Order: sequence, then C-alpha cells, then structure tokens
Amino acid sequence: MEIRILRYFLEIAREGNMTRAAETLHISQPSLSKEMKALEEELGQKLFQRNRSGLKLTDAGMLLRQRTEDILDIVDKTASEFGALGEMNGGEIHIGCAESEHICHLARVIGTFREKYPLLRYHLSSGNTEQVAEKLDKGLLDLAFIVEPPDLSKYNYIEIPGADVWGVVMRNDSPLARKKSVRPNDLYGLPLICSGQAMRADIPRWCGEKADMLNFSGTLNLCYNGSIFVKEGLGYMLTFDGLVDTSEASGLCFRPLEPRLETKMFIIWKKYQMFSPIAELLVKELKNYFS
Repeated sequence: MEIRILRYFLEIAREGNMTRAAETLHISQPSLSKEMKALEEELGQKLFQRNRSGLKLTDAGMLLRQRTEDILDIVDKTASEFGALGEMNGGEIHIGCAESEHICHLARVIGTFREKYPLLRYHLSSGNTEQVAEKLDKGLLDLAFIVEPPDLSKYNYIEIPGADVWGVVMRNDSPLARKKSVRPNDLYGLPLICSGQAMRADIPRWCGEKADMLNFSGTLNLCYNGSIFVKEGLGYMLTFDGLVDTSEASGLCFRPLEPRLETKMFIIWKKYQMFSPIAELLVKELKNYFS
C-alpha cells in the first residue's frame, strides 16, 4: 500500500462520495475508482458499499480508515520532525493531556519555551489516561500528562508537585449543596456521572466496597460536557476541583469528598524514545522546571 493511495482512500471515506473526493484530490473520478478497485484487490476485501446518499464504508473499510488515520498521523509527524532537524527555532510537538488544573504548569513552560523558539507549534490531544497513553505507545505523541501512576516498565516520568482534589459538582439547588463535604452514604440512590477510569480505580480507592452501591448513570471524558448534563438535572458529576465553572453565577457548586481523595499527575514518555530536537529540548525544560 502506498501512502498516496491511503490518502485517496481517506478522502473518499471523509466525503462519502467518489466524485467530490476526486475534485478535492484534483484527479479524475475514473482514475480514483481504478485506484480503489486495485486497493480492494490487494487487500482481498470490499471497502465500500453504495447507498442512496453515496458510499458507505464496510466493516473492512472502517478498520482500514482507523489504521490509515494512525499511519498518516505518524507519516506526517515524522516528516515534520525531519523538516525541523536543521531548524532549531521551532518545530512540532504533540502532547497528550488528561484533564487537570495542573496543566497550567505545561502552559507556563510552553510560554517560556516559545520565547526561545518562536516557531514552535504545539498540538494538544485531550483524553483520559488510557486514551493518551495509547496514542503515546503508537508514536502519535511525544509526551503525555496522565493522572495515575505510570507503568515504570514502559515509561520515563516526571512527577508533578501537588495533587488534584476529588469532589462532586452539583446544582446549587441540590440538597447536597448545603453540606461542606460529601460522604459515600450521601450519594446512595443518586445518578452519578464520572469517567470510566474513575469508576474502575479512583472511586473504589475512596470508598472501597461501598462503590458497588453507587448508581453510575453515565460516563464522560470531558468535564465541560458533563457539567452541562449536571445543569440540566441529569445527575451529579464526580471530578477534580477547578475543571468547570462553579462560581455563583454558573448555577453549579463543588463539594469535596470525605474522606479526602487526591490524585497525582505525571508527565510520561516512552523509554528509549528518540525525540525530535525540539521535543528533546522541551523535555529538558520540563525537567528543569520541576527540579
């Protein structure tokens, strides 16, 4: 499979239409159809099926689209890194970030770093620890900020000082808002929203076997969206302090968990990783900042 053909395939998958994809790619529609037929023959699988609205991916096509996006991300990242080898006033850096107030440290370091290297371009990819670690393992990221202890067999790391404090985001008119803190018994029977990672690891660490008695009605990976659900009366969100607006005007408030539950944050990168020059300099800057 040629990279060029994979780019053709991805454009068709995005457009859902052979003619529009051909126009975007500036090639003829018959030539594009011929290339896709050859790709299907090479793979031994049908990639598209026709419907009234255009082209729809088959199961094999959906798998190839997922793989193609990863492959092209790596290809483009590699080309960018090589393009920056002789130019030390900038370059591309890809960073995965779990949600945390402590990302402010990264912002401060990037701000200082860009004064030295003004052509630096940074790309932030948000998600939970599992999501950003997967991208790091695939080579799509240079670094990742995660909110659980790293696997020391796979990663080097920097521990970020301080910790995120867990609590419940709720509406101001909730009866729980009258409390200064929230215990496990206070949450029995209430619809709870939190990340899958928190359900598996953090909440059991807080309340042990009582976690089985809690009613988790939904999961999320972005707290802002969760806060909208809370405003609409769909539940109570378990999350870190400081991630959503809980000012009086917001209609929401935050109450910490009792007993207190905290989570540390770490910067990780793969062991024996070959960084681009600009990424290696950023790692040194981060080490100096936290030393």
